[in-house]
Amino acid sequence: MKKLLLVLAPLALLLASVQLVCAQSPRKSPHEKVSATVGGQTITVEYGRPYLKGRKMLGDHEPYGKVWRTGADEATTFTTTGALMFGSLHVPAGTYALFTIPGEKEWTVILNKVAKTWGAFDYEKNKAQDLGQIKVPVEHLSEPLEQLTISIEAGAGQNGTLKIAWETSRVSVPLMVH
Repeated sequence: MKKLLLVLAPLALLLASVQLVCAQSPRKSPHEKVSATVGGQTITVEYGRPYLKGRKMLGDHEPYGKVWRTGADEATTFTTTGALMFGSLHVPAGTYALFTIPGEKEWTVILNKVAKTWGAFDYEKNKAQDLGQIKVPVEHLSEPLEQLTISIEAGAGQNGTLKIAWETSRVSVPLMVH
C-alpha cells in the first residue's frame, strides 16, 4: 500500500500542476473592459478582442445578416449605472448582452436581458429577452483595423457614443443619459 501511495502521490501532483497551467493559459483573444462616465453615469463594456490574423471576418467568417456575439468567447456585456437612451432604445440601469447583426451598409445592434451567455449560440432561445434592437449605419474605414475595438466616448453634457470597429467597418451608437 505504501509503495502504491509513493507512486500515486507524485503522479497526482503532476496532474494537478498540468491542470493549473492549462487553466491559466492565455486566451487567444484578450479580454478588455472599457468604461466612461457619461452624464454622471458609468457605462462599461466587457468583451473579447479577436484579431483578423489574415482572415476576412465581416461578411465571411462572421456572415452578414447573422447574429454575432460582437467579440470572442462569452457574449459582450453592456452595463449602465443609470437609465439612458441607446440610440432610440430606452435602457434601464443594468447589465445586458450586446449582440450585433453586421451588414454591409448597416448593423442591427441588440441589447438582451440575458447577459451571461456563451457567444451567440443561445441567442434564438433567448431572443424573447431582447430589450430591443436599433439599426445604425456603417462607416467604412480606409485602413483595416486588425483587432476588434469597442470604445465609449463621453460627449457634451448627457451625451456619449458607443463605437464598435473592426476590419474596415465602424458603427456608432448615440448615448444619452436621462
